[in-house]
Amino acid sequence: MRIAVPNKGRLHDPTLSLLERAGLHVEETADRQLYADTVDPDVTVLFARAADIPEYVRDGAADLGITGLDQAAESGGVADAASAASEGDLVDLLDLGYGSCRLVLAAPEDGAVGTVGDLAGGTVATEFPNVTRDYLDRVGVDADVVTVTGATELTPHVDMADAIVDITSTGTTLKVNRLAVIDEVLASSVRLFARPDVVDDAKVEQVLTAFESVLAADGRRYLMMNAPKERLDDVKDVIPGLGGPTVMDVEADENGNGTVAVHAVVEERDVFATISELKAVGASGILVTEIERLVE
Repeated sequence: MRIAVPNKGRLHDPTLSLLERAGLHVEETADRQLYADTVDPDVTVLFARAADIPEYVRDGAADLGITGLDQAAESGGVADAASAASEGDLVDLLDLGYGSCRLVLAAPEDGAVGTVGDLAGGTVATEFPNVTRDYLDRVGVDADVVTVTGATELTPHVDMADAIVDITSTGTTLKVNRLAVIDEVLASSVRLFARPDVVDDAKVEQVLTAFESVLAADGRRYLMMNAPKERLDDVKDVIPGLGGPTVMDVEADENGNGTVAVHAVVEERDVFATISELKAVGASGILVTEIERLVE
């Protein structure tokens, strides 16, 4: 099975990190490599431009692709499930949780275009003509779309367009160029895509489960502690965990009293307060560790 991943840019390192955490270590090869083996002999990684990855998957050069939703939507249709996919569509298997950005409609501040409706009969400049046309059709506005390959923010100021559709993460570039956001066209992040015909493949499901386990572990911590057996109910009230904490007897006297070991998964943001609450109900030897993967 082949997975197409970004060969450079801001998505490259996070994607390789995800593969590593998922257990798919990429074997090092020469610089400017086009492909690389992984520790799984059945999985190969192909390196390609983020914008080209959807076509790699559609054409069968790769079975899975990791790239932004904006790139996939620009290249063709995207479906949420294989059963809903039309011919040529990619299936959006999983939001990988990084590379977040927005495609927005923007126009000059204090200009003639203040709403989407003001664009009727006007012109929109963008590097995403297909996404933009779909958006205009969706909102029922008839406007021309001009494709540009850079410096999109300048086009309204040189009378090339009345508005633009462009990517923004913080909005800073738009503000610097005196452009105001009118509407959100598409919310994007990096996704795992597949062709409909491979979605049910056993290896695809294995990769999907591995990625899901990495995402499930993000923002969680594993807590281990000792606690008096008679205070176990109080400890459980503090850390219910995933389906309840795991409890193991450490020692007990003839009456069943003694110490138990308690293990639980908790949200990272709750660790500080949870430790104080656990100590208050008699827990000791509290250990907090990171979680690499978590299969739920």
